[in-house]
Amino acid sequence: MYKVSSKLKIFAFVLIGLGALLTVGGFLSAPASEDAVREMLANDASHGYGHGSTDTHQVVSHDAHDDAHASNAHGDEHASGHESDHVEHLYHQLANKPWSALYVACFFFFMIALGCTAFYAIQKVAQAGWSPGLFRVMEGISSYLLVGGILMFVLLLATGLGANHIFTWMNPGVAEVGHENYDALVAGKTGFLNVPFWLIRAGAFLVGWNLYRWNIRKFSLKQDEEPEGNVWYKKGFKHSAMFLVFFIVTESIMSWDWIMSFDPHWFSTLFGWYVFASMFVSGITVIALVTIYLKSRGHLEFINDSHIHDLAKFMFGISIFWTYLWFSQFMLIWYSNIPEEVTYFITRIEDYNILFFGMVAINFLFPLLILMNSDFKRVNWFVVTAGIFILLGHYLDIYVMVMPATVGDSWFIGMPEIGSFMLFAGIFLLVIFNTISKAPLLAKGDPFIGESKHFHY
Repeated sequence: MYKVSSKLKIFAFVLIGLGALLTVGGFLSAPASEDAVREMLANDASHGYGHGSTDTHQVVSHDAHDDAHASNAHGDEHASGHESDHVEHLYHQLANKPWSALYVACFFFFMIALGCTAFYAIQKVAQAGWSPGLFRVMEGISSYLLVGGILMFVLLLATGLGANHIFTWMNPGVAEVGHENYDALVAGKTGFLNVPFWLIRAGAFLVGWNLYRWNIRKFSLKQDEEPEGNVWYKKGFKHSAMFLVFFIVTESIMSWDWIMSFDPHWFSTLFGWYVFASMFVSGITVIALVTIYLKSRGHLEFINDSHIHDLAKFMFGISIFWTYLWFSQFMLIWYSNIPEEVTYFITRIEDYNILFFGMVAINFLFPLLILMNSDFKRVNWFVVTAGIFILLGHYLDIYVMVMPATVGDSWFIGMPEIGSFMLFAGIFLLVIFNTISKAPLLAKGDPFIGESKHFHY
């Protein structure tokens, strides 16, 4: 039996503690009113901050420069209205920033668990012989679905109840003709994009995913207790097949609801697959990293280099698949140059240029260069290095999906981003390793466990 080390627990609690402090600091540092933004603008103007700053001053000085320019060009009265609009716009962006950072981190770690769960189900349905030795690791990572799902739903609920304004389609009056916030395009989607239905869908998805996770874990442990007859294994097979049908539909809708609706004027028919590829490769990467960690601690002696090699092949292959989807989505929209579609990418290229193309390079080039060689896939530190880049790249991918619609060009990596990532990383580590310690690391009752123990490629 594996026992969670005290060092790992301390590390996780430190992450949670520091992450919580930085996250709270991020919320406290956000302006509480438009007057606070005006004061920030005045202070920055008096101190002469330039565009080279890396904190909030970069944002406010940029707007202060624009306002000053407007004043000179168009007269005091027009400049006053222009400045007022800028102040209101900037206030909403900076107020959204800590909420957006919290949302990105919460979704990122949740999607890792969901991607791992889907990979586990595929192994069950495929009756794969190489992977049963990794089932306890997969069950541990998948266990975060419950905690992460609760946290995700609380965040969605808070958003739906008006605690923040990160989803523009939730703004009051967007569907009311004559209202200042009226948006004809969004109004036409209110049959689908309305808060009650949105929350009901989220609840149904989370219940369905967690019900499968709970059942498959129970069946796996029961199979260890009653290995004769494979009754529990067959139940796991049937549930996994049903789950995959449920998952492929609900994952697509979830990606529309939780990510794509940040930009309610834009849509992509590839988006569900695109998000799936991101969560799938992230989940497989964490399986590899946790497996390598446990082996380094003297556990999983039945796992050999061939298992790591196969996990690395999936990391490599799905990274290429993600790149194919990214290019297909980008190239078709960019080439067709339809204004309501291409605006999505123009915003990201203009305001997030380094992050946007940087995350593409990280998610494609690093897995390609590090894991292309078959021998490198058997070397742990190569796999760990590729895994770190993959996780970083896909965090940035989620970041670039969310932030342009919520904070616009007022983005910078600060306390809320770092704090939220640390907070959820600590919770994630505690949950998955605590679950792994609850059962033997070998799923001895699985009918393919013998093949897995003697797997060589």
